[in-house]
Amino acid sequence: MSDRSPIRVALALATSTGGVGQHVRSLAEQLVKSGHQVGVFGPAATERLFGFTGVGAKFRPVEIAAGLDPVRDATAVLALRRVTAGADVVHAHGFRAGLIASLAQVGRGAKPLVVTWHNTVLATGFRGRVLGTLERRVARAADITLGASEDLVSRAITVGARDARFAPVAAPPLTAASREPDEVRRELGAEGRPLLLSVGRLHPQKSFDVLIEAAARWSGRTPAPVVVIAGSGPEESALAALVCRLDAPVRLLGRRSDVADLLAAADLAVVTSQWEARQLFAQEALRAGRPLVATAVGGLPGLLGDGAVLVPAGDVDALDRAVTRLLDDPASAAELARRGEQQATTWPTEEQTAGQAEAVYAELLGRGPTA
Repeated sequence: MSDRSPIRVALALATSTGGVGQHVRSLAEQLVKSGHQVGVFGPAATERLFGFTGVGAKFRPVEIAAGLDPVRDATAVLALRRVTAGADVVHAHGFRAGLIASLAQVGRGAKPLVVTWHNTVLATGFRGRVLGTLERRVARAADITLGASEDLVSRAITVGARDARFAPVAAPPLTAASREPDEVRRELGAEGRPLLLSVGRLHPQKSFDVLIEAAARWSGRTPAPVVVIAGSGPEESALAALVCRLDAPVRLLGRRSDVADLLAAADLAVVTSQWEARQLFAQEALRAGRPLVATAVGGLPGLLGDGAVLVPAGDVDALDRAVTRLLDDPASAAELARRGEQQATTWPTEEQTAGQAEAVYAELLGRGPTA
């Protein structure tokens, strides 16, 4: 007979401003709806951004930073060990949280540990070797590793994961646009001009420099497109300097909470990342019915299918050709958007994503199905 008593779940995450935080909030919400007791543990800033307590979870700050820092990490390990003492299972999201959680599980009172891999290690040289060593530790420490894309599952197995499974992460539904597209286009200086949109953290992984270089070529088109990039991050100054140097028709908007409004006004969405698992903005673009050009990296080909035009990462020429082809052929762009909306219907729902995690917890705890 199955045990349907509530599971006390500890969800851990490091610094996040995007997809990981959104996923943890969604997972917490669905688990609470299913009657489980959920605690979320991460930097205080994540609670301010994502509002875990607003969906019924408890939150305690544990400052798990994005970068390695032995002193801060030791403090985070002790804090996470303390706040997860009453949990039945610990579920860490991302490499940094997985590392801190694995260290917190050393010694007495170890809990079953699940780690979801959302990103891969892209660093090279000495830093890459260090991170690779720590990556192997995280893989071997977890009772079950969940990969947000198939290549992450393969990577986890390669570095020693005991049990690695594909666990696609559902994007939360995009909120309805609150403003008319014409109003947004006026704000962005795109009246009578094509509007291209990209959204993401201003980080080298996103390769926004490739988009800016391509956009500089489009300044000679009539009318010239307006390219807007919504997001914040460590590359902001360097990207702003590149825009100025190339005199590219690009606006850096900073972090925005109105992505639905931006998408409703956009003619085309663009993703230029070096690597992604199941990028949130790519999913939002297809669901919003916007034609998408994206890089053929990580989990994006499997996620997007024939619902987007895929180009090689780092290839300015290929990006230029793909975008101009769609701008010059509105019928093809409309057909691509239609295929994208159809592809989006094949993705798992938030309930299904949480259901998979719930089944993993029950398995580790020796319980039957909880639903």
